[in-house]
Amino acid sequence: MHELSEALKSTWRFAKWARIESQLLKKLSQFSSLKWSDIDHMTTTFEKKIEILREKFFFSSSQANINDIAESFISLTVSFNSRITEDEVKQTIRRVKADKASNASDISNRALQASFTELISVLTSLFNACVTHKYHLKQFKKTQTIVLRKSKKSDYIDSKMYRLIALLDIMSKALKLIMIKRLSDIVETHHMLSNAQMRARCKRFVISTLDLLIDQVHTVWDCEIKYVIFMLSLNVVEAFNQVSHVRLLHTLKMKRTSSYIIK
Repeated sequence: MHELSEALKSTWRFAKWARIESQLLKKLSQFSSLKWSDIDHMTTTFEKKIEILREKFFFSSSQANINDIAESFISLTVSFNSRITEDEVKQTIRRVKADKASNASDISNRALQASFTELISVLTSLFNACVTHKYHLKQFKKTQTIVLRKSKKSDYIDSKMYRLIALLDIMSKALKLIMIKRLSDIVETHHMLSNAQMRARCKRFVISTLDLLIDQVHTVWDCEIKYVIFMLSLNVVEAFNQVSHVRLLHTLKMKRTSSYIIK
């Protein structure tokens, strides 16, 4: 009650719960029956539901055609200090929200944050060993994948009404965030991305994207010749897991990315 009295929003949420939800029976969490397709029967068994969701999210795709990739050696790469510092590890561990990572290693995010002062030198040495030997530990590759419902859908018998969230191990997540920060600094410092690239860039937000789009529309409208504007919107999120690693690494090489990140 003391915590509720400190925040006005919390008080209103508690009042709403007391007035409405507290009088209702608690609903048991149940996973809806699923269908393979419109003509299939409902599946009610747990094993069948897992099979449908696995087929939906982890389908096997054909290997991308990479015949156009030439074996070329890029001698000139952008040089950055590859050694990870204790300050980087400390700031990264603090940034990760508590209970937002997998417990696959039996080390919880909250426990690591509470004791990272004692473990900071060990973690820094471990991360530097991974970078030096170009090796990502098997434990770091383990994830806990959870299926969540998409909000405000009419029914949930179709597997398309669900999405995935993959929880990484806390140490794996920390190393990943450090490397993302390194890669981001490299591409921004050496102007490796197009000016139209908005996602995952510092000081660029949704408003920046809308401003760019509006400016382009008005530029076309101001032309002497009257053009009709078409905009194609694509959702590429589901394609991310099917990205060709060979082509991705080749693109990084062509961008002259530091070799320790590519390896």
